[in-house]
Amino acid sequence: MTTSQGGLAVEAGRTLERIIEDSLTNKGFTSIPYREYIKQPARYGNELLLKNVPYNSIYGHNSKSEFVLKSERYALEVRIECKWQQSKGSVDEKFPYVYLNCIEQMPEENVFIIVDGGGAKAGAIEWLKRACETNKYIPPDKSNKVKLMNISDFIIWINQTIR
Repeated sequence: MTTSQGGLAVEAGRTLERIIEDSLTNKGFTSIPYREYIKQPARYGNELLLKNVPYNSIYGHNSKSEFVLKSERYALEVRIECKWQQSKGSVDEKFPYVYLNCIEQMPEENVFIIVDGGGAKAGAIEWLKRACETNKYIPPDKSNKVKLMNISDFIIWINQTIR
């Protein structure tokens, strides 16, 4: 991938994030960077879309998810991981890593992995879909739920869940 292709991929990923953010702010959620929220949580209310939310990865590194949706009104707390792959690349090879972080390291019981762009390998998407549907590697005593979606699925979920 050339530098210009890498820049386009980053911009496409940001576009996916903006769609998610706009969809939720249009439903009344306050979008705030986590680093600002954590300083004064009570200041921002109970219907929040936190951005760049940290967690400790399975490798022990500091990592961040794009969003955590918190709603007292709808009794929701959902971490949202975004992956955009428009052409051949390595994003889909990271799916097992992302999935294991979701089930082992992220404190929220519900995690959405939003994958779009049409460039991921079919086998990678199918593996991730099966892993999510069968709760692969999730111990029976844990109640984690990881759901795979594309952006259309996510917008449908928003429209059905948040009224």
